[in-house]
Amino acid sequence: MSTCAPSGPTGAGDDVLDVLGVGFGPSNLGLAIAVAEHNDAAGAGSRRLSARFLERQPRFGWHRGMLLDDATMRISYLKDLVTLRTPTSPFSFLSYLHDRGRLIDFINYGSSMPSRLEFHDYLEWAAAAFATQVDYGSEVVAVEPEAGADGGVDVLTVVVRSAAGEVRHRARNVVVATGLTPLLPPGVAGGERIWHSRDLLHRAPAVAGTTPERVAVVGAGQSAAEVADFLHRTFPSAEVCAIFSRYGYSPADDSPFANRIFDPGAVDDFFDATDEAKQRILGYHANTNYSVVDPELITDLYRRHYHERVAGTERLRILNLTRVGDVVETDDRVELALESVADGSRDVVSVDLVVFATGYRSSDPLRLLPELAGTCLRDPAGRLRIGRDYRVATAPQLRAGIYVQGATEHSHGISSTLLSNVAVRAGEIVASIAAPAAAPVDDTRAELAELRSVR
Repeated sequence: MSTCAPSGPTGAGDDVLDVLGVGFGPSNLGLAIAVAEHNDAAGAGSRRLSARFLERQPRFGWHRGMLLDDATMRISYLKDLVTLRTPTSPFSFLSYLHDRGRLIDFINYGSSMPSRLEFHDYLEWAAAAFATQVDYGSEVVAVEPEAGADGGVDVLTVVVRSAAGEVRHRARNVVVATGLTPLLPPGVAGGERIWHSRDLLHRAPAVAGTTPERVAVVGAGQSAAEVADFLHRTFPSAEVCAIFSRYGYSPADDSPFANRIFDPGAVDDFFDATDEAKQRILGYHANTNYSVVDPELITDLYRRHYHERVAGTERLRILNLTRVGDVVETDDRVELALESVADGSRDVVSVDLVVFATGYRSSDPLRLLPELAGTCLRDPAGRLRIGRDYRVATAPQLRAGIYVQGATEHSHGISSTLLSNVAVRAGEIVASIAAPAAAPVDDTRAELAELRSVR
């Protein structure tokens, strides 16, 4: 594999890193590549960047619990870690295919959307090049400011806990990309028979040797439909209850014009919009990403449901216009209190297990930075104020950079938690960090204009 050289300790010659990434999923993996790319291009008078990354998981992994055999990505392979920024990068999906000896086979495959398993393998392939820069099994427990002689803070200390004990890293810039947190409905706690869809493949093997009579899936989005399909095929004698408050699964809008909401240029449009306009934009295009399902999967589930009704053996039950109220787990069952959205009538369904495919929420970036929370600025709605370069706006005394990947939908739009803009966003963050001087958070566009002009 021919790669850019991963960046090592090539900063100012001290023990302070230029970039410390918290989390090492696709976003900070993309950042690692962008740093290496920057260092390879650095000429005389240009400063190379030192970087290190911290990851709580014991190895690289991205939604492993939903890597279903036949699940397909919903974006083109061209929206990989690098192509929208550097099409000739050795870390592109095409380079991965060539390295794996499958380039011609993928062309003959006839789709621009790889399987989820293959894309995960691509991510692992890229992550392997940075193994010496990543501390796996390391949990960040605190980020502390280091006050200088003038009282200002140019360096942050990141406290890390691992099997080897406590370690402290010092950095001029911290990039937080800790991913999404599974979301369960209020009052619902996970248990032996109450799962979130994130854990499907981790926990299903324990049930595979049994013969559940009835299982339930709560949710109306892509993950919910995939879980219902998986359970229906995995347990051929079980009744699968798909429970959602809508009338039916809604198709995802992946038409060409609607997909422009995921373009890099759409980030500029959204960032410059008023708060009222931002809410309208999110509402207009929610059906591209939230609580929607691939039309082919909808058709397959409907036909399966219909054929079972014809045969008189209805295993796939669609409990639409239905809300889940109380959830009670006993030793061997889960009791679900169901309420009709239409007339308010209530019923109780007993199941062997229930999977909540009820989505995720962005992690709070300041959870790790309680000592810095007071110096991080917020907008009138109480949300973090984040610059176009993804840097958190701070009080003047905090000169060290805090960058956020993921928890920026309110400022940068619907693609913030998705793969679509990983390549461009990583380049923008590196351009901001490598700028000659730390500019005010909202005045960094000059440094990013050249990078974005290639779109």
